[in-house]
Amino acid sequence: MRTTFTASLLYTPTAEIQNPIVVVEDGVVTALCSRAESNASGEVVDFGDAVIVPGFFDIHIHGGAGVDVMNVAPSDLPRLNAFLAAHGVTAYLPTTVAAALDRTCQALERLAGAIEATEKKNENSEVAHARPVGIHLEGPFLSPQRRGVHPPEYLLPPNIETFDQLWQAARGHVRVMTIAPELPGALELIAEAARRHVCVSIGHSDAHLSAAEAAVNAGARHATHTFNAMRPLDHRDPGIIAEVLTDDRISADLIADGIHVAPAMVKLFAHMKGAQHAVLITDAIAATGMPNGQYQLGPLLVDVKDGKCTYEGKLAGSVLTMDRAVRNMVQFAGWSLRDAVRAATLNPAQTVELAKQRGIIRVGAAADFVVMTHDGEILKTVMGGRA
Repeated sequence: MRTTFTASLLYTPTAEIQNPIVVVEDGVVTALCSRAESNASGEVVDFGDAVIVPGFFDIHIHGGAGVDVMNVAPSDLPRLNAFLAAHGVTAYLPTTVAAALDRTCQALERLAGAIEATEKKNENSEVAHARPVGIHLEGPFLSPQRRGVHPPEYLLPPNIETFDQLWQAARGHVRVMTIAPELPGALELIAEAARRHVCVSIGHSDAHLSAAEAAVNAGARHATHTFNAMRPLDHRDPGIIAEVLTDDRISADLIADGIHVAPAMVKLFAHMKGAQHAVLITDAIAATGMPNGQYQLGPLLVDVKDGKCTYEGKLAGSVLTMDRAVRNMVQFAGWSLRDAVRAATLNPAQTVELAKQRGIIRVGAAADFVVMTHDGEILKTVMGGRA
């Protein structure tokens, strides 16, 4: 089936097309140009004075709509996927938290099954659903000093044997692994994970600058929720944050909810990493989109009140949605909508080596895109060219 989509503007996001024409056949973009270059033909879907952008890609998310990804039953996952799509997310990495090793492996096996089953289900769906396309391991290789709310009894020293156990349980679907690079054994594990094409992300770390630099040299190429659960930046002991902000070999992500990071620091992050290396994440938990109350986060029961998630007084994830993160980036950092969209689409896709199909609108890519107002409000999410 061939469908042509048009609107007033399109961000690829590396290019801007006025009055675009996007031709989709069998779920793939087959032509992309402006109306001045070609007239629309066949079935035409005109979104009027709207902006078409790639589908958002959240590489760090623990849940939403009452669903916790480590405890999810297969029958509940469509509810989360539909909720994410309503906020512009078309692909995501369900993210673990530190838990007992056997429980983590069980969760990884379930998530691997969901990833493998998702594509067929979405082909038959009449409703837009986000797709889990890999797994983010946040734990167990984290610093006890910067663990956040990850239970200390479930943290483990980095070693290849434990990683391989997790890798096998996930059936090779691990796309990102957060690790504290200063821990003994971390550099060897970083090198091995990178060899398996896992994006190694430094975070939950008390590392000094030298340890963070060594991690990047060993193969790390990303940083997890910059500023949060990291040794603070100091002018005489710059630590991990200096490495994250100044090394262009690595990308870095941020929770731009105005709670985890003050708006002024969001602006600093945006200035230092730039539109090419900044990645927006939500770190959202099951409470996202739900009323105040208590919600599961892996083995924890988290209190949620007025947009703030806490466990024993510490921040424990967020209720941020990706569309709100994009709008906040415009407001806090003074970025253009196009640059903010890039941080939620192409940049995360590049981080996990999936940019050929996701995070970009181009010929040959999956026809997964978002229709929004010029202020960043979501109007519609299109999956596989299904409007």
